[in-house]
Amino acid sequence: MDMQLPKNVKKLKDNERFSFACNPSVECFTDCCRELELALTPYDVMRLKNKLQMTSEEFLKRYVVIEAEMGQFPRFYLGMVDDGKASCPFVSAAGCKVYDSRPGPCRAYPVGRAASIAEDGSNIAFHVLLSEPHCQGSGGSTQFTAKEWMSDQELDLYNEFNDDFMGLLQHPKIREGFSLSKEQIQMFTLSLYNLDEFRSYVSSDKFSLKYSLNKNELQRINSDDSALLRYAVRWLKKELFGSGS
Repeated sequence: MDMQLPKNVKKLKDNERFSFACNPSVECFTDCCRELELALTPYDVMRLKNKLQMTSEEFLKRYVVIEAEMGQFPRFYLGMVDDGKASCPFVSAAGCKVYDSRPGPCRAYPVGRAASIAEDGSNIAFHVLLSEPHCQGSGGSTQFTAKEWMSDQELDLYNEFNDDFMGLLQHPKIREGFSLSKEQIQMFTLSLYNLDEFRSYVSSDKFSLKYSLNKNELQRINSDDSALLRYAVRWLKKELFGSGS
């Protein structure tokens, strides 16, 4: 049975086509960059902080609002500007100032991707099309399927990293009621959202005495944030849920 979706959300079939275009000639241009609640994944933060040439810690302090409840994974949101419109800090009259590193939800709009983990451990996903009153981007001559749109907006890597991250958030032990300690919450933030500090920890003698990393893997981690983030997810799974995770 299909889940009940809001009236302005339509599930897309695999080969179903839609048209959409957003540019300065559209009257509502950048309206969707205001009054929004934008959750950030670790990959979003990694791309943005590198685009802005900031450390992870600097980016978190300046642009991120963290909501934390004891026992649960903290949630990270992009902080909006207090300008009476709750605008994104990266929006301008000319458009997005970090366009090539914009977060996944911004890239995907007006398509949404609903992903989850099945009981057998496989990833399942489907796409929806959002129709919102303020958006006038629908129509036009260029049409896409959801898959074509994802490719056009360069979302393949975002989805790959976010699905890996989902393996943590939807781990079977979480579903069984696993509750995080204060130290584990700090570990989650450090390893996934504060990559620069995590890299320092991984390179330390304290880490090498407890964990084994071969020389090639350590070199990749020290030179490539993507490699470090992939390792961080694997490492955190083992730390939280055990070696069999």
